[in-house]
Amino acid sequence: MVSVDDGIQNDVPLSGPTPVASSDPDLREYFGSAFETVLGFHDMLVDQGELRGLIGPRELDKLWERHILNSAAVVAFLPHEGTIVDLGSGAGLPGIIVAAMRPDAEVILIEPMERRCTWLAEVVETLNLGNVEIKRGRAEEYHGAFQADAVTARAVAPLDRLARWSFPLIRKGGALVALKGQRVADEVAPALKILRKYGAQDVEILVGTSLPRCESTTVLRATRKK
Repeated sequence: MVSVDDGIQNDVPLSGPTPVASSDPDLREYFGSAFETVLGFHDMLVDQGELRGLIGPRELDKLWERHILNSAAVVAFLPHEGTIVDLGSGAGLPGIIVAAMRPDAEVILIEPMERRCTWLAEVVETLNLGNVEIKRGRAEEYHGAFQADAVTARAVAPLDRLARWSFPLIRKGGALVALKGQRVADEVAPALKILRKYGAQDVEILVGTSLPRCESTTVLRATRKK
């Protein structure tokens, strides 16, 4: 069964009439105590993201809307404590944002590419994120190594593959909480076999929000029940 909230929109926020700027007071209010850390991450991406192949040149002017606030919208569905895993962390979206906004959680970033792991390590050191651990490799390499309270991912893979990689990492009662596109409901049927294996076939499709002028984000949540 798939329960779908009304009002689901595109998962990539579009710019409003006025792009979000770092000086926008709404940002400070939204991120609260995490703002300075998130701002530091934003500035690192502006400075190095394109050069290091992490962010496309056309994305820089929309970094807040398309990437940072989009990533932050998943945090409301994640636990405040415990272990949270970000699969395929890449530039650190959403993993670095999650770590900044969930300081009492242990955040594990799993990323197979060495150059991206190097970048993530630089970000963690620069921003003094003591709750982050970086693991280089693929998710399957860590099956059985630890149990997470939640696994998140952004633009990594279709649900059938993502579920196969994620659920062996999730403890009973934990959940896959993924940023997805507005057609995510179409991904559920191909993933039913693996979802049933972990008792997670009751998938929720939720709406994540950030600033009022940014479009909402589609979030899929599937809880492991066995």
